[in-house]
Amino acid sequence: MDTLPNRQQEVLRATVHHYVDTIEPVGSRTLVQRFGLKASSATVRSAMGALEQRGLLTQPHTSAGRVPSARGYRHYVDCLLPKPGAAVQHLEQELTQISLRWAALDDLLQQMARRLTDFTGLMSLITRPQRSTPSLQAVRLVCSGDRLLVMLVESSNQASHLNLRLPHGSGHQLEAMETWTRRQLDSSRDGNLDWNSLPLQLQPFGRVLEDAISSHQQLKQAEETAALVHGVSRLIAQPEFIDSSLVRPLLELVDQRPGALVPADHPPERGVWIGEEHPEPALQQFSVVQAPYRSGSEGIGHVALIGPMRMAYATGLAAARSVARALERLLS
Repeated sequence: MDTLPNRQQEVLRATVHHYVDTIEPVGSRTLVQRFGLKASSATVRSAMGALEQRGLLTQPHTSAGRVPSARGYRHYVDCLLPKPGAAVQHLEQELTQISLRWAALDDLLQQMARRLTDFTGLMSLITRPQRSTPSLQAVRLVCSGDRLLVMLVESSNQASHLNLRLPHGSGHQLEAMETWTRRQLDSSRDGNLDWNSLPLQLQPFGRVLEDAISSHQQLKQAEETAALVHGVSRLIAQPEFIDSSLVRPLLELVDQRPGALVPADHPPERGVWIGEEHPEPALQQFSVVQAPYRSGSEGIGHVALIGPMRMAYATGLAAARSVARALERLLS
C-alpha cells in the first residue's frame, strides 16, 4: 500500500484508536480535541476526506463521523502499529513464572487460552502441535483366529495398530494383500494406495482394509487438529455481534474444524487476517491475530485471538506472541 502523507497517517491512527475505544464514528473536531492534533478542524476534515477517497475510512451515515474500513485497519497494522503498552510486559513476566506442572498438554493449553482471553477480552484458540502428515510406508497383516491385526508403518518410529474382524474366507489372501500394498507404496510418491487398481479377487478383503485405514486416518487428523478454545461469551458480547447470525457460522467452524481458523497453508500477513482476507467465509466479519509456536519434534501449533475488526491489534499481537514464546519454552 502506498505511503500516506504524515497528516493522513496521524488522522488514520487517531481514528482507529478512537473507534477501538468507543465504537462510535468520529468527526474532525473530536480528533483534534482528544488527541491534541496540531491542526485545525478544517485541515483534519480534509485529511479524513482524502482517507475516505482512498478507501481507508468510511462514513456509516451521511451526517455521521467516519470509522476505519477493513482496508484502513490493514494499513494501520502494516504501517502505523504502535509498540504494545506496559501491560504486555507484565504479561510476559507472569508467563515466565509458569512451570510445566500440569499433568497433560491440554491442561497447559487451556490455562494459556484462559489467560489470553482474560488479558485481551477476546476469544482465544490454541491448537496442539501438529507434525506434517506422515505418509504411509508399509502395511503389515497378521491373522489371529477370526481377527485381523493391521500395523500401519508411517515412519521409523511411528506405527499404528488396528484390530479388525477378518473377512470371511479371506485368510488365505493375507500374503497377496500385503504384497499388493507393498508394491503400491513402492511406486507411490505420497504414500497413498490406489484402491481402484486392486485385483478383483482381493476386492472384498480390500474394502474392509480400505475403510479401516481411511477411518483411522480421519480420526487421527481430527485429534491432531483439535484446539482449546476460551472466551466465546466475550466474543458474542461484542456490540458488533448483537445479531447472533453473524457469529453462528464461526461457532460452527470452531466446533467442526477449529484448525481452519489458523490454516497452515495460508499464513497471515504480519500475523493478522482482517475480514475477507481470511480464507474461511465464516470469518469475514472478524479479525484473527495468530502466532505459531514449535514444540520440539512434536511439530507446530498456533496461538490465535478472534474478535471484531475493531481490535487493539498491537496488544493482541504482542500477547499472542508472548504466549507462543512461553509455550515453546515449556514444551522444548
